[in-house]
Amino acid sequence: MSLDDLANASGVSRAALSQIETHKSNPTVGLLWKIAVGLGVPFSELIGEIKGGISVLRRSDGQVLRSLDGKLESRPLAPAGTSPLVELYELRLSARSTHAAEAHAPGTHELVVVLSGALRMRVNRPGDESESYDLGAGDSISFPADVPHAYENPGASEARYHNLIIYER
Repeated sequence: MSLDDLANASGVSRAALSQIETHKSNPTVGLLWKIAVGLGVPFSELIGEIKGGISVLRRSDGQVLRSLDGKLESRPLAPAGTSPLVELYELRLSARSTHAAEAHAPGTHELVVVLSGALRMRVNRPGDESESYDLGAGDSISFPADVPHAYENPGASEARYHNLIIYER
């Protein structure tokens, strides 16, 4: 795939892709998601090798990714390449913060479990209408993630979530 093809498929400029490819810039979580969607691969395939057999991921070895504004932190909870169909992350979202996520590949779903704090999940619907769901510790939400969506922490302290991403292949 050429840089132009990937730029068209992902919505990331050719210049930005070139900067990433030549190690002249570090991509944000959002850019990596766009590139994964453009390539049609699970996000984890961009940050680790696919492994067979038994794999162990130590907490200290997980590659923590941060949003550009530093308010969202995402840490993998399973070794990269564990499965081409699912990924599991721990998300930490700063108090009174929102993180907007681009649409994932068609057919992708997410399951988010609130571990601590609060979550206001916004999921876009056809016509750019957004539905909002308020959740507390112990609550969960499942939704189609192939539309833009946003995680919002309306609380006064950091919130933690588990995020299971399920890809359709």
